[in-house]
Amino acid sequence: MRSRTVTAVLGPTNTGKTHLAIERMLGHQSGLIGLPLRLLAREVYGRIVDRAGEDAVALITGEEKILPKAPRYWVSTVEAMPLDLQTDFVAIDEVQLAGDLDRGHVFTDRILNLRGQSETLLLGAATIRPLLEKLLPGLNVITRPRMSVLTYAGSKKVSRLPPRSAIVAFSADEVYGIAELIRRQRGGAAVVLGSLSPRTRNAQVELFQNGDVEHLVATDAIGMGLNLDVDHVAFAGNRKYDGYQYRQLTAAEMGQIAGRAGRHTRDGTFGVTGRVDPLDDDLVEQIENHHFNSLKVLQWRNSQLDFSSADSLRRSLDKPPQEDGLARAPIGDDVTALENLLRDSLVSGMAKGQKAVELLWDVCQVPDYRKIAPANHAELLNTIFTHLMQDGAIEDDWFARQLAFADRVDGDIDTLANRIAHIRTWTFVANRPDWLADPAHWQGVTRGIEDKLSDALHERLTQRFVDRRTSVLMRRLRENAMLEAEITSSGDVLVEGQHIGNLLGFRFAPDAAAEGPDGKTVRAAAQKALAAEIESRADKLSRSENSDFVLTSDGSIRWRGEAVAKVVAAEEVLAPSVLLLADEQLSGPAREKVQDRLNLWINAQIETLLKPLADLKAAEGLEGLARGVAYRIVEGLGILERQEASDEIRQLDQDMRASLRKHGVRFGAYNIYVPALLKPAPSQLLAQLWALKHGSLDMNGISDLPQLSASGRTSIPVDETIDKALYKVVGFRVCGPRAVRVDILERLADLIRPLVAWKPLDAEVSPPDGAIAQGGGFTVTVAMTSLLGCAGEDFSAILKSLGYRCETREEQRPVAAKAEEPAGEAAPVAEAPVLTEEAATAEASADEAAAAATTDTEAPPADAEMETVTIEIWRPGRADRRPRQRGQENRRGGDNRNKGGQGKGEKRHGGPKGAGKGRGPQRSFGNDQSRSDRGPKKDKPIDPNSPFAALMALKQGMDSKDKS
Repeated sequence: MRSRTVTAVLGPTNTGKTHLAIERMLGHQSGLIGLPLRLLAREVYGRIVDRAGEDAVALITGEEKILPKAPRYWVSTVEAMPLDLQTDFVAIDEVQLAGDLDRGHVFTDRILNLRGQSETLLLGAATIRPLLEKLLPGLNVITRPRMSVLTYAGSKKVSRLPPRSAIVAFSADEVYGIAELIRRQRGGAAVVLGSLSPRTRNAQVELFQNGDVEHLVATDAIGMGLNLDVDHVAFAGNRKYDGYQYRQLTAAEMGQIAGRAGRHTRDGTFGVTGRVDPLDDDLVEQIENHHFNSLKVLQWRNSQLDFSSADSLRRSLDKPPQEDGLARAPIGDDVTALENLLRDSLVSGMAKGQKAVELLWDVCQVPDYRKIAPANHAELLNTIFTHLMQDGAIEDDWFARQLAFADRVDGDIDTLANRIAHIRTWTFVANRPDWLADPAHWQGVTRGIEDKLSDALHERLTQRFVDRRTSVLMRRLRENAMLEAEITSSGDVLVEGQHIGNLLGFRFAPDAAAEGPDGKTVRAAAQKALAAEIESRADKLSRSENSDFVLTSDGSIRWRGEAVAKVVAAEEVLAPSVLLLADEQLSGPAREKVQDRLNLWINAQIETLLKPLADLKAAEGLEGLARGVAYRIVEGLGILERQEASDEIRQLDQDMRASLRKHGVRFGAYNIYVPALLKPAPSQLLAQLWALKHGSLDMNGISDLPQLSASGRTSIPVDETIDKALYKVVGFRVCGPRAVRVDILERLADLIRPLVAWKPLDAEVSPPDGAIAQGGGFTVTVAMTSLLGCAGEDFSAILKSLGYRCETREEQRPVAAKAEEPAGEAAPVAEAPVLTEEAATAEASADEAAAAATTDTEAPPADAEMETVTIEIWRPGRADRRPRQRGQENRRGGDNRNKGGQGKGEKRHGGPKGAGKGRGPQRSFGNDQSRSDRGPKKDKPIDPNSPFAALMALKQGMDSKDKS
């Protein structure tokens, strides 16, 4: 009776057994097929729906039910096969799993007890044939040969595996590690684990099937009938944990997995990775020829259970098999859960009567997808059973709270996988027909959450293990198709929609991640698009306005934000060269257009910002010595120390000076310079050009000094690591420990000059602030220190560097009166202006100097208390003690400063007599204008032909007219 209508179709993988079962079922009016995996059930369901339509096909798994009103065909997992259906056809796939310790008893039960009215097919490996023939006498057996040849390919590194390879590992960590390695080296891999939801698994398999990736990394789940286009199977391990222990894979298990290589008539290969020892010859022979040891026993557990009481249920579960070839199955998760629940007195108290015991056993069938611990799973089942017994159904609020824990899509791969395992438990519960008040509603909710989590998990897996760009490009290359390339407006270079690099100006910068084994081919595909775009850019640049270009601090010329050239040093500082930053695609006339436009722009930039230097270099309107001085100024990039050219300056007549002033030159006491070049933009450009010629653009101070110059600082501390010449280029003169802006030095000279020239004509007239009663010298004032932003020793060092000498003198002055504060009342504090540290120091020192100066003129009261103070008096002296050039002596009486110092020289320089005659150092530090541009001196007859004589005559005429 058992073998009535039963046919066993046995053979290795790739024999078309599942395809045969589908065809046979569709030939009947009704049918039921049981499959070993939920994943495979989903796949077969889809194939049958394509043939018969959705209304005719039902899907039943532990976690999913699709039930049309009147289905003819039923697709199910073996565990969920409806046992009360009467169908014409029944098929059970992978029947050799009846020997599995964990699930085998379920397959055995279906093999022995479930039949189709017209036809029953048992599909599986030939290893189960002896036991089937023994348990089902008279069984009709059909063997089917493999459609393709399976060959051992030896050992290969993961990175050298051929395309269309499946790498099999036996833990999630191993799968992830191998997939990560393949992503880095080959563009990506799809990932398949038995714990994935069907939706995630299908999405991952689709990546492999459609060619987006060439490698699949999976657990042994692929050995259970998943139909994949795999050419090679590589074992990354040969040991697995079977739920009880770690053990070696059997030859039959390895044959089942390796058999997935090759599809239909296409041959396949199998092998191992470098982490596994090569397979021995006997094992290879078994796998290649599909000769494996037959199963010794099938696992069996009594399916005729007694629900009259909990003890009766236990006894019926413990019943041993009565037939040869069957072995009692090990204790399963459901039996363990039953024992844990019955230890709870509340549960055991409620489990009275047949319906209660049946319900308890149904609750124990909830799978432990979470795999936390048996006690945790039992606690969950306890809660469910209690709800069902006390309330008749699981409370909606409680059920909703459980779902909320899983209804989130944030987190990494492991987090999402755990949430899917969690929701699978509640999906299974929701698919029980009478455990919830509205099971259809909750089935939709749990299905929606699982789908959402599945999509998120697929996205995370793809992000982590698949380089979309590389995989798509490699697929197109394999298809020998013409690759389409384009360049976006932002410069992104795309081939087949995948980013492979950027076009920066006229240079292609490949994306490092796109530099795979086919990187050269991909770049070649992009060349056509690059050539056209570069040609177009060259034309646009050649017609661009000057405002489209900018010179950056690193010496790059940027056009519309992109670096297209570098400014490099040439023979002359003010005429640098322009080096194009362009690939070889920019050539011929296009390259010449770009080069000419950039040369034109850099010349225009220099001539605009440094126009005074350009004019001085051209020397238009300059003659004689003026041309020489102009050359020296250009050579100094706008600043010439007066001492360095004192001979030439002295010999310039008024016309020559006027012609230089027309070109923006100012004759100062210390420097001959062009004020317009001290502005931030010219100053920064000069610093760049000087650095290109005399150093590099990354030399110390090249970025800081122009900023300090532009910030308005009048003096700054000298950094010894910065080239002193660079200070001069940006408009500062190094004076001891500080560098002072050259125009500020001239303003300082303007303050000092009248103080030194002052002489007491009337004893009752008080000297101006900073002058001394005897004349010929000065004391430091607030105006001076505030101007330079420093005081004290720094200010003294600046004066000494400029050629002034200091003498000290003791004076008597009244003791400053101290204000008395009212008792018990704090003196009011005035709000002071905010000063920088340097300015505050300068003011304090200047106040002391000013106070010292007043002692020369103010007569103290007769009864005033006096104190002795030391004051510093500064007098013009020798500014530098280097040998002077010939002709640099004072035109009147030689270089008197050689006799400077205290004593005899002091009288010659500092007394009123010297000041009055305009001799000595006064002529060397004073502004050129003080000598030449203020009209004739009083002790010298006026030239009647000079313009000054004409001005005086005009003035006298106007005065006489007014008097009349």
